[in-house]
Amino acid sequence: MKFCWCTLTVKNLEESINFYKDIIGLPIIRELEPQSGVKIVFLGDGETNIELIYNETIKEVNFGPNISLGFEVESVSEKIQFLEKRGIKIESGPFRPNPHVKFIYILDPNGLKIQLIEKITGSIEDDKNEYF
Repeated sequence: MKFCWCTLTVKNLEESINFYKDIIGLPIIRELEPQSGVKIVFLGDGETNIELIYNETIKEVNFGPNISLGFEVESVSEKIQFLEKRGIKIESGPFRPNPHVKFIYILDPNGLKIQLIEKITGSIEDDKNEYF
């Protein structure tokens, strides 16, 4: 079995497109308008695909506090600087639970937790105190 995509119902389609395109780095794959007042946009890169659905009759969306989407980044430190320049708050972190991973959480425009993960290879001698 192969994972296809994650579907997110969103409050504001343009805000969500801009977030996943400009902040996360996913290009738009296709856009659909299956009926009046409903728009669907797929964004993705390789096997990573997000489906955003906007329905003008839905005014509130809710994501539980225990779900997040994770995306790999080259450098958490560089991503933090990138986010700060764009006024995006770090929700929590950075965390370093083991020598091979470092991550932070931010929120998408709908309140969904997004985990930005750096996979670390090589020596960790210089940053032994970064673990939580």
